Amino acid sequence: MNKKILFLTGTRADFGKLKSLISKVEKTNGLDAYVFVTGMHMMSKYGMTSIEVDKAGFKNIYKYINQSSGDSMDIVLSKTVSGLSDYIKELRPDMIVIHGDRVEALAGAIVGSLNNILVSHIEGGEVSGTIDELIRHSVSKLSHIHYVCNERARKRLIQLGEREDSIFVIGSPDLDIMLSPELPTLDNVKEKYEFDFKDFAIFMYHPVTTDLENLGQKIKNVVDALLMSNENFIVVYPNNDDGSDVIINEFKRLEGNSNFKVFPSIRFECFLVMLKNAKYMIGNSSAGVREAPFYGLPTIDLGTRQNNRSSAKSIINTEEITDDILTAITISSGREFKPFVEFGSGNSDEKFIETIIEGGAWETSKQKIFSDLPL
Repeated sequence: MNKKILFLTGTRADFGKLKSLISKVEKTNGLDAYVFVTGMHMMSKYGMTSIEVDKAGFKNIYKYINQSSGDSMDIVLSKTVSGLSDYIKELRPDMIVIHGDRVEALAGAIVGSLNNILVSHIEGGEVSGTIDELIRHSVSKLSHIHYVCNERARKRLIQLGEREDSIFVIGSPDLDIMLSPELPTLDNVKEKYEFDFKDFAIFMYHPVTTDLENLGQKIKNVVDALLMSNENFIVVYPNNDDGSDVIINEFKRLEGNSNFKVFPSIRFECFLVMLKNAKYMIGNSSAGVREAPFYGLPTIDLGTRQNNRSSAKSIINTEEITDDILTAITISSGREFKPFVEFGSGNSDEKFIETIIEGGAWETSKQKIFSDLPL
């Protein structure tokens, strides 16, 4: 077969989703995996996580800086399109695999579709707050093949006019790693990241780009609540969307406080170990509505960013109001839940490779046709 499959990764989060798929492609005869590394991975401010991509040991990695500090999302998009376009002219891949709802994914879909290359989209058909919602559905419309997490996502893509035979339900690929017996021990993670909390929670909070005028007050209210709770927190920097500096500046209030350990980024496998052993997760990251419930971990979901993404009973939704957050922390501490399976069962890599080898992916037409719903 000898097919080249190019994976595009721009963040620590999407690399965690793609990692098991890349590994599976590398181990499959007739397939060659290539990884285009860009976005937050290439920024020292966010931990230069391209180093973690290197440590994964993949054979064919290409790195591209797609932004300078202060670039708006449209500029990042244009730079990524330009760099990726040059790269695919040299590589000539047979398929581009992208994930989610970031501008890098949109760039991959644009470059692939305009250059007559099959585009495969991981985790389309979902709802998400802020500008991510628009980007995710735009990426889906520019993609030829869809790998979704569950039946609800499949139905949404059908609503968008996508052909049923182009949609494959494989679950969320990060669950493949969540169930891996090769995750590090908690003691190893504590040693690596130099913390010795006996009990701790995890806090991650990203900008809502459609509500930037209220971001400063909201993150202040949240940090006020965390400080007043007197609990221990592992804090991870936000993504690099517009408004991230507002959040990072607020984290300066945590400096010198022994209840907080703040990191620009955490290796995905180590983050999973922390998550599995935390008391609860708080913030507005998708990890709180996807990975945390899978481990049976309570989540305090703040604001609107993850609205309607999960039905897990372990999730408490509250606004960024200090007293309300403190109440939610009191309720969440000590709660226990059974693992909640909503986004797959940990074998996404196998289902993905089956569609590549046996499922007729290469016969997918690059000429898309809108599929009307019955009137």
